[in-house]
Amino acid sequence: MKVLKWLDDHTEEVILGIFSVIMVAVIFLQVIMRYVFDNSLSWSEELARYCFIWLVYIGISYGVKKQRHIKVDVLLLLFKDKARLIFTIISNLLFLFFCLFVIKYGSDIAFKLLEWGQKSPANQIPMGLVYLAAPVGMGLTAIRIIQHLVKQIRGLLGFEEIDIKTTQEKLQEE
Repeated sequence: MKVLKWLDDHTEEVILGIFSVIMVAVIFLQVIMRYVFDNSLSWSEELARYCFIWLVYIGISYGVKKQRHIKVDVLLLLFKDKARLIFTIISNLLFLFFCLFVIKYGSDIAFKLLEWGQKSPANQIPMGLVYLAAPVGMGLTAIRIIQHLVKQIRGLLGFEEIDIKTTQEKLQEE
């Protein structure tokens, strides 16, 4: 049970950390090669770009987990308590449907590319693995949205205390 709790708490952080370290190290190596040795690496830019793509999609999940993702909360300013909670649930349901759409069609594209055997020019990485960033990232995002939806629905039914705040209200508290 502790392992599942740890995975729930740290999955995105570990993945983001790994890709960040790889990306920074490769870019640093490329800078050293260009300016110190007056030579460049043919594969570094491509690898850094693919790490960045994965960082973006896993970062979406991390933002949702921490409730720091971009959202428009103009409607929340007009309402209080339960109405805010209802609008937040509707918003999360729409986001969940978008995630499921990206998972479905993104994985179709990624698996077709894996099936066709297309590889990246410099590193010979299967392009399907690069394209898998979207469905994997959105899959993690969907899990995080479902976790929030469960809490919000429990709050709506009165089983849990939930306080929905706008970005403005959060900033005023800080």
